[in-house]
Amino acid sequence: MVESFESYRSYLFAIAYRMLGSAMDAEDMVQETYLRYSATPKDSITSHKAFLTTIITRLCMDQLHLARRKRDVYLGPWLPEPLITPEALEAVSLEERVDMEESISLAFLLLLEQLQPIERAVFLLREVFEYDYAEIASFLGKSEVACRQWFSRAKKHLGDHRPRFPTSPDTHRQLLTGFLQAAQAGEMPALMNLLAEDVTLWVDSGGKVKGAATRPIAGRDAVARFSLGTKRFWPENSRVELEEVNGQAALIIRAGGQVFSVLTIEVEEGRIQAIRIIANPEKLARV
Repeated sequence: MVESFESYRSYLFAIAYRMLGSAMDAEDMVQETYLRYSATPKDSITSHKAFLTTIITRLCMDQLHLARRKRDVYLGPWLPEPLITPEALEAVSLEERVDMEESISLAFLLLLEQLQPIERAVFLLREVFEYDYAEIASFLGKSEVACRQWFSRAKKHLGDHRPRFPTSPDTHRQLLTGFLQAAQAGEMPALMNLLAEDVTLWVDSGGKVKGAATRPIAGRDAVARFSLGTKRFWPENSRVELEEVNGQAALIIRAGGQVFSVLTIEVEEGRIQAIRIIANPEKLARV
């Protein structure tokens, strides 16, 4: 029984993390799925994968409803919990890797936040996990017609907001390292040159970090000034490492054995369009 469940653990986590944007909550949902699986007579299960997918998806939809109520009182912007990804992506083919990287990027997870829980579930099961509508309908206890409508609505909504021209990993990395160099050297003109005119910066600190902005900062000048000014809040003896987070290059600021923050960027047309900084200590435990 345990072996049968264990072979699906990483698959279940993959669904739950994309549904919730939180590794901590995803692990909780996987554990709850295991408990429900353990309590079910095995001779009543015709397909382990279908049974487990049904449980995890429905649990995550319930959890999303709860999470949204909590976020109404969350201090400052909410961002997904970051994941270090090279290990998770090394074992898959290049084509699968590209699909996986997009489906766990912070930008994509934030887009998914705009969907209703049922739309998010249908979209992910169809687009990322490639189930047909009959299977999705059975997982969710809904009709195929309704699932098609939810998928169509979700796809249109996401399509309206996704960048039309994805940036190459090399360009992304160059802009990220350029940003770091300019910010560390205090070079305002160099920094301004990297930023799009309508760039926006978000800091998710959950109200737990001194100097963290509790509202989005918009515009090239304001973002550049904030980026230069916040270095004074970094811990003593901090160091910056370039690592792959959620499928893309990111900056991780560490001090001693602790992670202080994770900084990611979104690029459009050769400029930094968005900067996202995750500094809430509760979200950095797995980095």
